[in-house]
Amino acid sequence: MDRADIVHENFLRRVASGDLPKGAAPSGPLGPNEAVAVFRAGCLSRALDRQSRVMQRAGQGFYTIGSSGHEGLAAIAMALNPTDLAFLHYRDAAFQIARSGQVPGQSIAWDMLLSFAASSEDPISGGRHKVLGSKALNIPPQTSTIASHLPKAVGAAYAIGAARRHRPEHQALPDDAIVYCSFGDASANHSTAQGAFNTAQWTAYQSIPLPLLFVCEDNGIGISTKTPTGWIAATFANRPGMRYFSCDGLDIYNAYGVASEAAHYVRTRKKPAFLHVRTIRLYGHAGADVPTTYLAREEVEAEEANDPLLHAVRLMDQAGALSPAEALAIYNESNARVQRIAAEAVTRPRLKTAKDVMASLIPPKRACRPTNGPHADARGAAFGSDLKAMDEPQIMSRIINWALTDLMLEHGEIVMMGEDVGRKGGVYGVTQKLVNRFGPDRMIDTLLDEQSILGLAIGMAQNGFIPLPEIQFLAYFHNAEDQIRGEAATLPFFSNGQYTNPMVLRIAGLGYQKGFGGHFHNDNSVAAIRDIPGVILACPSNGADAARMLRESARLAREEQRVVVFLEPIALYPMRDLHEAKDGGWMTRYPDPSQVIRLGEVGIHGKGDDLAIVTFANGYYLSRQAEKQLAEKGVKVRVIDTRWLSPLPADALIEAVKGARRILVVDETRRTGGIAEALMTLFYERTDVPLARLTAEDSFIATGPAYAATMPSADSIYEAAMALVRGAK
Repeated sequence: MDRADIVHENFLRRVASGDLPKGAAPSGPLGPNEAVAVFRAGCLSRALDRQSRVMQRAGQGFYTIGSSGHEGLAAIAMALNPTDLAFLHYRDAAFQIARSGQVPGQSIAWDMLLSFAASSEDPISGGRHKVLGSKALNIPPQTSTIASHLPKAVGAAYAIGAARRHRPEHQALPDDAIVYCSFGDASANHSTAQGAFNTAQWTAYQSIPLPLLFVCEDNGIGISTKTPTGWIAATFANRPGMRYFSCDGLDIYNAYGVASEAAHYVRTRKKPAFLHVRTIRLYGHAGADVPTTYLAREEVEAEEANDPLLHAVRLMDQAGALSPAEALAIYNESNARVQRIAAEAVTRPRLKTAKDVMASLIPPKRACRPTNGPHADARGAAFGSDLKAMDEPQIMSRIINWALTDLMLEHGEIVMMGEDVGRKGGVYGVTQKLVNRFGPDRMIDTLLDEQSILGLAIGMAQNGFIPLPEIQFLAYFHNAEDQIRGEAATLPFFSNGQYTNPMVLRIAGLGYQKGFGGHFHNDNSVAAIRDIPGVILACPSNGADAARMLRESARLAREEQRVVVFLEPIALYPMRDLHEAKDGGWMTRYPDPSQVIRLGEVGIHGKGDDLAIVTFANGYYLSRQAEKQLAEKGVKVRVIDTRWLSPLPADALIEAVKGARRILVVDETRRTGGIAEALMTLFYERTDVPLARLTAEDSFIATGPAYAATMPSADSIYEAAMALVRGAK
């Protein structure tokens, strides 16, 4: 028999015969009506688990992870407010069901069965995935909670206090809310989780408000690998800055009482806490997983004998809340009800086309208060003597600093965070003076952990802020790329646009730094960003463009709720000259705050029809140098700055190369996985002119005299261009 059937038959038999497991007597503040509500939620969760297996066998349901054994989480849900944001473990169906009883008008069984059936009418994901989640219940969806949601839970908790100090226009959480974040005992060991715990402790240690309740559901096993006995308590009971609570998830009275105490502590003290909940796992890990293939049958049966629903029947009987016969009737009614609803749910429509699936990749636009730019008096106070300097050409890093200042003056919900962004002003001085202009609440110096930086941004975005996190170097992004790939970019997709986390992620990157770095500080790979659906990648080549594109990036985040990565070419930060020393050819004046470069607009220098060089960033700078050499040979060139690297501005690029007899793509990223692959494909498919590409080698970048040896140079661009013009192969 299926283990689910065995557990079901055992429940029916044991309740009918009064054969209930032993345990402590009921005690604590859980009242009779609340206890029955918790039990009903557990029964419905169990019935849904059983039905999902039936649906899968019939080809009407799809991969799912069940919640059986974790029904005690319904008691913990009852200890919270429905306005508390909840990032849930994938076994927390009972939590969501119990919370639905706190919010009028919910049809939770129908909603969850639509999700099981992958129906497009599923109110949370629109049929894209079986997920827990509900906008009405303040539960953002999670597709796989292997700790990746913990950093953003820290950020969301931080945002509650931050919103009291600086009210964002689209604030979502009340001032008295707490953030709830649950996970399994195996996930507690993940480096992402450990980073989140450390960040929460680090924050609380400094007496910064952080109302966050971590909940570890300890069933003693992760798929087939057991958690050492006592490990969670031993490692979390005495952590500085994070109070430890422990309860028995098999005892709904104990779980409710301890959870109420923990929630009260977090809500009133504004400090993080760790609630350790004892649970069991029934049926195996997920889907067709059979636990007896890696656990002794006796061990599996011992867990099944400790069924939390059986414990609940005993406890409610002893408390006088519900008799065993009444409990059995609720259990049977729950199963019958789920069967009836499932029969209808499997008939509802499903997604069919790529267009349907992708409809929620791009978040919906939202109404924002109109702004007329920063006030002149505010600008004068913020900029001081820099206002006069704006009349003179400046380097890129300084112009970005001024653009950030204007944006933060105009939009009070913009916050920046990252290692060294405040007091030091960033590694390259790009954010100098901003902490003096806007204070540490809006220029947040973080600890050294890229996952925590991005988690802080994601969480704050969910409470109405517009975060501008900074990652110091492109190579460091790879330490935390799943925070964008698996969290930020997927949230609107799996919530059908109901939840978003807009931001502008600033990263200093690419190569060509002289005398500094090697590949950790000079990384010319952007493939990990470009292949994330829905993410915009912007890359300016000069100061004026950087300011205009940064303004558009902030607008995209603020009004269109987009995730934008703003890649700033390190080597061009201080660049002054183009052709000769002291010619000042690469400095620009600061453009008026009203000026923007819209998403998809490319830059075109020159009108030559012999050759179009299509490039970006350092490649654009070097191509402008090569252009001079080519002109001396009589080659008429236009140089096109792509600017927006994802999605590629395809139509604008095709328009920009019209009339050119040849196209040379110059790409400072690597030959494999670089921008040139997409550009060459675009021009091959939509033009009929000769093409060539010049790229960086598939190599890391060296330090020292060979710092640029693996990448295009002005000379190599000239040579490639001449070869193409002459028709050389």
